[in-house]
Amino acid sequence: MLDHGAVDRLLVQVFLEAHQEAPQEIILDLDATDDPLHGKQEGRFFHGYYGHYCYLPLYIFCGEFLLCARLRSSNIDASAGSVEELQRIVHRFVPYGLGCASWCGRLWICREELMAWCEAEGVDYLLDWRKTNV
Repeated sequence: MLDHGAVDRLLVQVFLEAHQEAPQEIILDLDATDDPLHGKQEGRFFHGYYGHYCYLPLYIFCGEFLLCARLRSSNIDASAGSVEELQRIVHRFVPYGLGCASWCGRLWICREELMAWCEAEGVDYLLDWRKTNV
C-alpha cells in the first residue's frame, strides 16, 4: 500500500531532529511559484501572471529546511491549501514543545482565510504587499 503522507512527515521530522532543543522562534516562509511546462502535461494551465503554462507549487520553508512541497495545477489561487498545510505542520510541532506562540509566518500569499487562521492560533505573521497582476 502506498503511503502518500510519508514524504510530508519526513520533511517535518528532519527539521525536528536537526534541533537538540526547541528553537526560541520558528519562522515559516510560505510561497507559491511557477514551475514552467514545456509539453502537454496533465493539469497544465496558462497562468496570466507568469505568462506561460505551468504548475503552481506551494512551498513552506523554515530557514534552510523544506517542510512542504505541494505540486498543484496553476488554475488555483496561490494560497490554496496553505491553511491545511500549516495545520498539518503545526500538529507535528506541538509534541516537541513548539506551540504556536513560538513561531511566526512570512506570508507571500496573504489571504483572509490564512490571516484569520494565524490570528485564531496566536501566530504572528508578516505580509508581502507587493503589487501583482493576479
